[in-house]
Amino acid sequence: MKTLRTALAALLLTAGALAASGCSYNTFVSQEESIKTQWSQVENQLQRRNDLIPNLVESTKGIAQQERDVFGQIAESRAKLAGAQTPEQRMQAANEQSSALARLLVVVENYPDLKSNAQFSRLMDELAGTENRIAVARGRYNTAIQEYNTQRRRFPANVTAKVFGFKEYPYFEAPPSAQTAPK
Repeated sequence: MKTLRTALAALLLTAGALAASGCSYNTFVSQEESIKTQWSQVENQLQRRNDLIPNLVESTKGIAQQERDVFGQIAESRAKLAGAQTPEQRMQAANEQSSALARLLVVVENYPDLKSNAQFSRLMDELAGTENRIAVARGRYNTAIQEYNTQRRRFPANVTAKVFGFKEYPYFEAPPSAQTAPK
């Protein structure tokens, strides 16, 4: 009789744990999907950075190069004008200088602060914004991980996690190099 009671108690305990674990199973499935979604957002922002930054850097280089060319042409034409010996050389140098100054005036009229300045500012703003988005996505991912890992360790959910093989997910951590300030 005592053995029957023990067996019945064990059976009831097992049935209760299984019933409780059914809810845990669905919770784990939902939380794992949330983790995957949040990780996909991190990857989305990393891809945004990979697409955006090289384009901004190249466009900034292009604008800065255009301005360097204009200033270089002005300096070169000025040197030619100063070193001109004949009227023809002076006219040629003066025409080159006029042409270079006209290009500079177009640049200045269109971009009062000189475009490279604004472009570099834009690049820095975009970099900061992108890094901010990545940080937010990482934080949301880590929050989903924390909720899942906490649930996974609680009783009776820990039984469900063990039975169904729900493993612990790692947090997204900053690399050790992030602890030192850039120079």
